[in-house]
Amino acid sequence: MIRFSTLLTRAAGAILLASMLVLAGCHRGETKVATDTMKGQFDMTIQAYKSGQFLVDGAVLSALDTGSHFAYLKDQGRLPKTVLLTRSDDSKIRKQHLEFMARMQLDYGFTVYYDDKGTLKRMNAVETKARDLEDYHAPAKQNDEMKGKEASSPSTGRGY
Repeated sequence: MIRFSTLLTRAAGAILLASMLVLAGCHRGETKVATDTMKGQFDMTIQAYKSGQFLVDGAVLSALDTGSHFAYLKDQGRLPKTVLLTRSDDSKIRKQHLEFMARMQLDYGFTVYYDDKGTLKRMNAVETKARDLEDYHAPAKQNDEMKGKEASSPSTGRGY
């Protein structure tokens, strides 16, 4: 029986582990290319934007306006059969975006695919809770004189 030294056995194990890590690192980025190359195969591409809004043909639209856009396309007879939802430079795809798209998928009958961390997934409108479309409302801004004051603090003119 041939005996190997402990140092040689450990060195071979370390080389094997290092080569596995290198191969795993090379394989990691392969699925991210799939979504980028598939964009041309969809009838329409929409990007997710901040606060549940969407980028449609370069315009920022609320979920309600995006639904109105699809209603217009349906009236014109140009409703897409497949829609790809991707992340924009400003926002990633959030649960809110998926819920709005599930509602539009149910209302207009097209198929929605979305980019989930580089892999392409088909949306199942039954599993995704469809959310009622709503308009975008910007956060209310306070007056400069009201900043730093709380509702429970006494007013400046004391009435007691």
